[in-house]
Amino acid sequence: MKKFLIDLRVKSVEQIHERYVLIRLTDEKPLPEMQPGQFVEIRVDGSPQTFLRRPISINFVDREQNELWLLVAAVGEGTRRLARLEPGDLLNCLLPLGRGFTMPLSADERLLLVGGGVGVAPLLYMGAEMRRMGVEPTFLLGARSARDLLMLDIFRRYGRVCVTTEDGTEGERGFVTSHSVLGQEHFTRIASCGPTPMMKAVARYARKAGVDCEVSLENLMACGLGACLCCVEKTIEGNLCVCKDGPVFNIQKLLWQD
Repeated sequence: MKKFLIDLRVKSVEQIHERYVLIRLTDEKPLPEMQPGQFVEIRVDGSPQTFLRRPISINFVDREQNELWLLVAAVGEGTRRLARLEPGDLLNCLLPLGRGFTMPLSADERLLLVGGGVGVAPLLYMGAEMRRMGVEPTFLLGARSARDLLMLDIFRRYGRVCVTTEDGTEGERGFVTSHSVLGQEHFTRIASCGPTPMMKAVARYARKAGVDCEVSLENLMACGLGACLCCVEKTIEGNLCVCKDGPVFNIQKLLWQD
């Protein structure tokens, strides 16, 4: 897929949580084609401490409004700078990067999309694209508490939403892998993104249940093109760059230790 280096204009910055902002970007021209699971490398201007671009998952693409949505966790100097952007600012973006999730081949497929924390970001676009194809996804979203669940109202536009919270303040109490939907229903495929321990737990469940599963890794990605080798992951095919050969991998390729 062709890559583009373009300046996108900030349309809005919404503080949706004390640690997260939703940035909507737009352009005078139609946005490039992007696939669920791909990401954007963003240049952070005005921050002398931030030398490298920041990789941000594609959260959503609104074709009608010609908008690209980025869900950003303001956890470091670079992302805190992004959270302070204002409407009208320009953001230099290299996109789309990486390999995304495998999309359904037929309406008969039953996909479970499992996310936690800011890892829910790419699953929204995937669910929306599935719905556009006539396939309704089931989302399984986890967080520490109800106040940490992100964008639930928007997820519910595109599919059924199941929720777990560690403190039981919303949905079922516990982790995503303890939700009752996993024992009550059969899914043909699972897609997951979030903290590594969560994805490893999802992978263990998928192996035991005999369900095909893909996960989106969040290794440190500096260049986004496979040149710097800082995001290498050990796989059955040798060391692969997460930014170029991923970030989405089938769990059968990964040499994760349970």
